[in-house]
Amino acid sequence: MITLQSFLTPDPEICSEQALYAHLKGAAVYSQSRQSYMMERGGEVRLDTYVNLFSLDTWARGCQLDGLCAEIYGQGRLGVRVYHMREGRSTERVFSDVLTLTPEQPAQLDLDHLADGNSDGLLYLRLVAMADGTEVSGGRFATRSLPADRPLPRLTISITTFARETEVQRTVERLETFLAEHAYRDQIRVQVVDNGAEAGCPAQIESRGAITAYDNPNLGGAGGFARGLLEAEEAGASHCLFMDDDASFHMENIARTYIFLALAHDPATAVAGAMITNTHKWRMWESGAWFDGSCRPLFNGVDLREPEEVIEMALQAPHIHRPTLYGGWWFFAFPIKAVTRHPFPFFVRGDDINFSLANEFNIRTLNGVVSFQDDFTEKESAQTLYLDLRNHLVQHLTIPELKRSALGTAKVAIYFTLRSLLRYHYSTAAVQLMAWQDVMKGPQFFEENIDMSERRATIKEMSADEAWQPIAQVDLSEHRKGVATWSHRARHYWGLFTLNGHILPCGGASKLVVDINRRALVIRAFGAARVSYINTNRDKAYTVARDRRRFFTLMWQMAKLTWQFRRDFDSLQNSYGAGYESRTTKGFWQRILGKA
Repeated sequence: MITLQSFLTPDPEICSEQALYAHLKGAAVYSQSRQSYMMERGGEVRLDTYVNLFSLDTWARGCQLDGLCAEIYGQGRLGVRVYHMREGRSTERVFSDVLTLTPEQPAQLDLDHLADGNSDGLLYLRLVAMADGTEVSGGRFATRSLPADRPLPRLTISITTFARETEVQRTVERLETFLAEHAYRDQIRVQVVDNGAEAGCPAQIESRGAITAYDNPNLGGAGGFARGLLEAEEAGASHCLFMDDDASFHMENIARTYIFLALAHDPATAVAGAMITNTHKWRMWESGAWFDGSCRPLFNGVDLREPEEVIEMALQAPHIHRPTLYGGWWFFAFPIKAVTRHPFPFFVRGDDINFSLANEFNIRTLNGVVSFQDDFTEKESAQTLYLDLRNHLVQHLTIPELKRSALGTAKVAIYFTLRSLLRYHYSTAAVQLMAWQDVMKGPQFFEENIDMSERRATIKEMSADEAWQPIAQVDLSEHRKGVATWSHRARHYWGLFTLNGHILPCGGASKLVVDINRRALVIRAFGAARVSYINTNRDKAYTVARDRRRFFTLMWQMAKLTWQFRRDFDSLQNSYGAGYESRTTKGFWQRILGKA
């Protein structure tokens, strides 16, 4: 039998949120030491969870299956029910029986009638112990065989790293352990691209014998993944999987992705992994995303502890087909033959968006294929917002589906900059205006500044007053009065109409302290004269204050840039039309990386 999807259980190194894996009732508990569910009579394990729901829309319709079955491993007498849920219909019970499990003989459930390619909806198992001492140690959904008319994918997993020696070494160890037991280990190759090679990763990794590592100049994620793609193609891979070095994930990600690519009807199929933040491991950050003026994550905020929300998300996900859908490079697997455009030299931020949109991939998401990593809100800085604004403008200048008028494109930059100005982040706003000017220099600017070294130094100097400081050095006293005590609705309108008090002689005198996970919300700064932001670990903070002179100086600069952008828009579009194409070729990166 060919495993499609194995049952996942909590892993304290990755995620211990039980509700993502199974819902327990009665005398049932997850044993971390045995990695199994221990149940007394009447205890129940229900697998209608994000990582264990089985999507018929995704697997039965998207893949060539040779039948379908479910298997359960463990020991004891177990009441087993399989439920079929479809949108707009009552849930149907498609299997119900009492089975006896032994360590030597798993229970096998015949679900062939649901594998004909016409079935939709979701399947999940409900397991009830019929006797004390029942144990469920695992299970899977499986099909009989692989298609005989196509070769197996030759997958290269490419990890780009920079100054994260400990993290990447641990990921490599886990990959080695997983692949040693994987049925298709001979078809999967792992490589690490070390940008800058400052941590000596290549020598340490290659000494282990199973992983290939490459020194690479620090050209950011774009340069690292471009190198990874070149090496994967040179090694004869049919598919490449891009992964970040700061993401933690179940190795089941690799197993599900590989077999899905092997069975997919469409040879252009790509798999985009979802992302959950380490701050709240029960909440979805995004499961796929689309782009139009800004990044629009799909299913952001879904509470993965709630079965109703998870089921609604899982039913909707296979039917989302937006023309500007993209996959993040924390986990993105794609067919190399479908690549017509290599990464644009963004350094970081936006390279994954552009790569997805410039190539005709059929991007899919799979339940449970997810990475856990640091919150983007936590990472936000003047530098990341500089990079974000650059990439947002370039997407609209290069991707046909995103073409806008001059003013429509300028509105993207105006929105970004105003968000910073209204939150008193004047230094960040100045950096963003510099980003806009840099985009207006044309695509040659990105090649000339491909390592971002000069710009990074400039940005650091410009935004020093908005850098994190040890919390003991920051005044965190808080005083709310006037506008800051009004209702949310009243503060919202007051803040917008008065530009957060900048156009009034007295614009609110409160001193506020704002948690980092609310820093992106402009309204949190409305009515304050001073705002202090504090990080998740409560060990760093910084303070910004209203400054009308800086505000209007930057507003005037923004107005002049808007006029210049509109004046030069046609020539700028023509410049990017030619320059973008020449800087997204295989030959461009071979020349830049010295592999021509």
